[in-house]
Amino acid sequence: MSHESALSPVEGIKTRSRLLRGTLLESLADPVTGALAEDDQTLIKFHGSYQQDDRDVREERRQQKLEPAYSFMIRTRLPGGVCTPQQWLALDALADQYANGSLRLTTRQAFQLHGVIKRELKPTIAAMNAVLIDTIAACGDVNRNVMSAANPYLSAAHAEALGWTRALSDHLLPKTHAYREIWLDGEKIEATEEEPMYGPTYLPRKFKAAIAIPPLNDVDIYSQDLGFIAIVEDGVLQGFNLTVGGGMGSTHGDTTTFPRLADTLGFVTPGQLLAAGEAVLTTQRDFGNRIVRKHARLKYTIETQGVDWLRSEVERRLGYALAPARPVRFEHNGDRFGWVQGESGQWHLTVRIEAGRIADRGGRNWRQALAAIARIHHGEFRITPNQNLVIANVADAERAAIDALLHAHGVDSGVAQSPLRLNALACVSLPTCPLAMAEAERYLAEFSGKLEQLMVGHGLRDVPIGLRITGCPNGCARPFLAEIALVGKAPGRYNLYLGGDRRGQRLNVMYRENIVEADILSALDPLLADYASARGSDEGFGDFVIRKGVIAAPPSVPLLHTASETQP
Repeated sequence: MSHESALSPVEGIKTRSRLLRGTLLESLADPVTGALAEDDQTLIKFHGSYQQDDRDVREERRQQKLEPAYSFMIRTRLPGGVCTPQQWLALDALADQYANGSLRLTTRQAFQLHGVIKRELKPTIAAMNAVLIDTIAACGDVNRNVMSAANPYLSAAHAEALGWTRALSDHLLPKTHAYREIWLDGEKIEATEEEPMYGPTYLPRKFKAAIAIPPLNDVDIYSQDLGFIAIVEDGVLQGFNLTVGGGMGSTHGDTTTFPRLADTLGFVTPGQLLAAGEAVLTTQRDFGNRIVRKHARLKYTIETQGVDWLRSEVERRLGYALAPARPVRFEHNGDRFGWVQGESGQWHLTVRIEAGRIADRGGRNWRQALAAIARIHHGEFRITPNQNLVIANVADAERAAIDALLHAHGVDSGVAQSPLRLNALACVSLPTCPLAMAEAERYLAEFSGKLEQLMVGHGLRDVPIGLRITGCPNGCARPFLAEIALVGKAPGRYNLYLGGDRRGQRLNVMYRENIVEADILSALDPLLADYASARGSDEGFGDFVIRKGVIAAPPSVPLLHTASETQP
């Protein structure tokens, strides 16, 4: 990075942006096009939005000599995925007023609105802020939405961890006033402004953080740039194991890019959490690759410099040595569906939302059902990291009313579905994601149904197998941790990956490359038959294909265990 000319073009955009202002106001005011100016298409990500176009009609519009059907996706910053019924109703109204009639729950516990056109961006974001939901830092080269275990009211320690989730999100938030100036007509104070933590060019690339609470790894902690694993003893939160350097994205055919599991650096007390998070983030700010963006994540900094170097640098910034990490044990990385009662006596209902899409389709009126529940609910809604929803803090006397509203709208919690369907994930992909090479969300129900038929034929209907589908290898649905994953290669073609585990502690590996659905099912059928007849007691499918030598053992997390435990 000795010459400024060698820097990634995005670094120049950030440098010239005047702390994320750019010419966004001018772009938004331009009536000639539905798009933003080129540099502003990068800057708006820091404000929580992506410019997209409908790829289903792209060629038709080109032939008509029309510009693409531009619209914008807006993503919320919602630490831990928690929102009030009033906020839910406000977002539901925006889905009709400005978006495409649906809400989407993401794998980072946020909402996304799709289909917002340029002239309606500002009123949409302003309406979100009016109910205390913002979008700043939901995208871009900054710390994004901080994740946490989906239901922190199951214990006092969970509630405390959610508090730290919110504190970490606030601590790592950009300080620029550009967001308020552009979207909320705030006072312009650019001349006196600084970014004390990020500096004028922010991070080299996106940065993701999460807090996990064993024995559940629903946040897939080892996929995060920055992770904190809660250590709870006798119901009391003692502190956190600090993890660094996870990441899912890669590029087809480029072996210099790869998914990576996080390393564990050590243990921090609750009071040390914010400083430790800042030390990791600023180390990546100062040493991350700003020349080649595909090598700009923290995982590549660690691969280049080494985990021992990173630990030393973090400790130098903290001014003290990290304590040794504590033993941890995860059971699985899925959700618990149906009603669960918490320590306080309140109830929590987890419902299955396929691919996170909340819409009224085919007689299954999820939007109407959840809006009706929001009007009577006195607790909260909680988005899970697996695109599902928890209706949290329900009094015993109110459970029947919520069940009745779900039934009246043709939906339910999903507990009768197979474990395969309950746990499957998919990214948005086509038609709006510009990186998508194949279908994902729109293909999930079809493919999972066909895979389920194979499993039923082998007596495996009720056996949990983790399936994830993405339209490209950027990893938005964390596919490289799944027992079975399809990663889009071209329209109708996928790379088939096998070998992840139920706990989110092991990467999978590619088993077949660039194949169509019939070949995928043909490859899986004999493996499922063998699994049905020769699996061990409670042996996961990913564990089985490794034990049988179907694939070579992929990388897994080196874990600390108690004497009675072994790594799967």
